[in-house]
Amino acid sequence: MPPLIKLPAAPANLTAQRRATTVDLLFTIPAANTDGTRPANVERVDVYAITGPRTITDDQIVKLGTKVASLQVKAPRDPDATTEPDNPEEEVDPPEGKGLDQGVVAIVTEQLTDQVIVPVTPPEDKKSARTVAAAEGPLLPPPMVSLSRTYVGVGITTRGRKGPFSTRVSVSLAPPPEPPPAPTLSYDEKAITLSWAPLAAGGGPDSVLPSTPLGAPQRSLGYHVYEGATRLTKTAVADPTFADPRLEWGEKRCYVVRTAEKVNEAVVESAGSPERCVTPVDTFPPAAPKTLQSVASVGAITLIWEPNAERDLAGYIVLRGGGENDLQPITPSPITATQFKDDLAPGTRHVYAVRAVDKAGNASAISNLVEDTAR
Repeated sequence: MPPLIKLPAAPANLTAQRRATTVDLLFTIPAANTDGTRPANVERVDVYAITGPRTITDDQIVKLGTKVASLQVKAPRDPDATTEPDNPEEEVDPPEGKGLDQGVVAIVTEQLTDQVIVPVTPPEDKKSARTVAAAEGPLLPPPMVSLSRTYVGVGITTRGRKGPFSTRVSVSLAPPPEPPPAPTLSYDEKAITLSWAPLAAGGGPDSVLPSTPLGAPQRSLGYHVYEGATRLTKTAVADPTFADPRLEWGEKRCYVVRTAEKVNEAVVESAGSPERCVTPVDTFPPAAPKTLQSVASVGAITLIWEPNAERDLAGYIVLRGGGENDLQPITPSPITATQFKDDLAPGTRHVYAVRAVDKAGNASAISNLVEDTAR
C-alpha cells in the first residue's frame, strides 16, 4: 500500500477588514495536517479573491479569481515523519527553510484597484437552469445589493497538492464613507479623550441622512479609533468621542479616527482622519490629605491622617507653625508613612497641616489644621 498523502489543515481564523481602498487579511498558517499530525506538510499558503456573487464555489474562485498572495512557509524535511496530536511539542521535527513559521498569524494587504473591482460572472450551469414562473401581483424592483469581494486561503504541500480551503470571507465594495475631521485631544489624570465632529451617513459633517429607497441596503455609521495600526475600539462607537485610559506621563500618543459604515452586515471603513498627537504632562496636583488628627503625649505630638489614592503619589510634607499663615515644612523630603511624630519640649504648642506631593512635584492644598500641646 502506498503511504497516505499528508495534507495541511485549512488556514484558520481568516478575517478581512476593508479600509477605504485597501483590504487587510489576517489568518493563521497551518501547523498541523488534516489528521492532526505535526508538522504540517505545507510549503506555501495561497490566497485567492474574486469579485462576484457570494454563491460562487471555491474551485471557481481559484479558476476565475485572482491569486492575491502566495506566502512561503517553512516546510518539514520529511512530510511523512510526523508526530501524533497527543505527543509533546518537543517531539515535533521542526520545519526548515525560508518563509513564515507554522502557526503564526500572517497579514496580507490587497489594493482595490479599478481592475480588481470588476465583477466576474461565472459560466451558467445549463444543467441546473430552471424556468421560474412569474409571480402574480405587482412586480418589485430587484434588491439593491452592492458588489462584494470574496477571499479564501489554501495550504499547498511540498508536492503542489492543495489542502482544504479556509472559511471564506467577503467585504463590501460599496463606496467608502467620508473620513471624520481631525480629532481634538485633551487629558486629565485618568485618560486621554478624543472628540471629533460627527458625520451623517452619505457625506460630510453637514450632510443629511437621505431617505432609504425600497430595497436599498440598510446603513449605519460608527467610528473606530487607531493608534498606528492598532485599533483601540473593539466595536464601532456611535458617539464621536473616545477615552484612552492608557495614559502615561511624558509618553507621546498619536491617534487617527476612521468612519465605519455598516452596509447590511458588512463594514466599510473610511480613510483615516488627519493624525493628532499629544504628550501628556502631569500638572495635576493630588488631593489634599484628609482627616488629619493629633495625639499629644509626653514630649511629643503624633499626627495621623488618611492615605491618598493617587498612583503617582510620592509622599507627604508635614507643616508646622504658630498658625495657618506661618506654616513651614518640617520634613525635608516627602515621607510615605501616614503618621508623623514630632518630638517637643513639654508644654510646646503648635498648629499642624499635611500636604501631598506627587512624583512630578505637584503639591496638593493643605489638609485640615490641627492644634495641640505636648504634655
